[in-house]
Amino acid sequence: MASWSRVLPATQSVRRRPGKPDTRAQILDVARRRFLEGGYQDVTLRSIAAEAGVDLALVSYYFGSKKGLLSAALALTVNPSDILGRAAEGDPATFPQRALHALLSLWEDTETGAPLRALVAGAAHDAAFADLVREMTEKELIDKIASRTGGRDARKRAAAFCAQIAGLIVTRYILRLEPIASMAPDEITRIYSPPLRLALGAAPPSQASRCG
Repeated sequence: MASWSRVLPATQSVRRRPGKPDTRAQILDVARRRFLEGGYQDVTLRSIAAEAGVDLALVSYYFGSKKGLLSAALALTVNPSDILGRAAEGDPATFPQRALHALLSLWEDTETGAPLRALVAGAAHDAAFADLVREMTEKELIDKIASRTGGRDARKRAAAFCAQIAGLIVTRYILRLEPIASMAPDEITRIYSPPLRLALGAAPPSQASRCG
């Protein structure tokens, strides 16, 4: 399993409150272990704060939310669910293109791509870690996409959408299977957008949307 002892710096600097200089690292150590043991849904910020011996407000001060704490605990500088959330704003017909383009940009970037690759590699070799990634994907990606798309079998369609994205990610960045690994992001977006739209049951974008 990949080591998570080295946490990447936060994207924004935070002025520390008075206290022990290792408080943030102590919270992260507890959170990482608790998430792996108990999963994403059942572990609460309050329980992490109690075990770390700090006020709940201090956990929120450092990490903002449970999702923010999980991202930091897994050394993610950007959470893919945040990227998909922003991509979901706008015309539903072009959501697959926007989502795919945003996720490819995230994985292509040197700073954000490395911990994401380690995340997938860790899930492939450790059952507890795989359970955590699965639960995080269900709660933060599939459920949210389903709630936005709505309609019959929304969750099944959202899961099919995420499965295609996951297959592409593994093929391109983990297995590095050619020619997918060498394709330009724009070409991948062009090839994958139609099946992603089909998975979501979305109507094809208008000619105006294509041109835009």
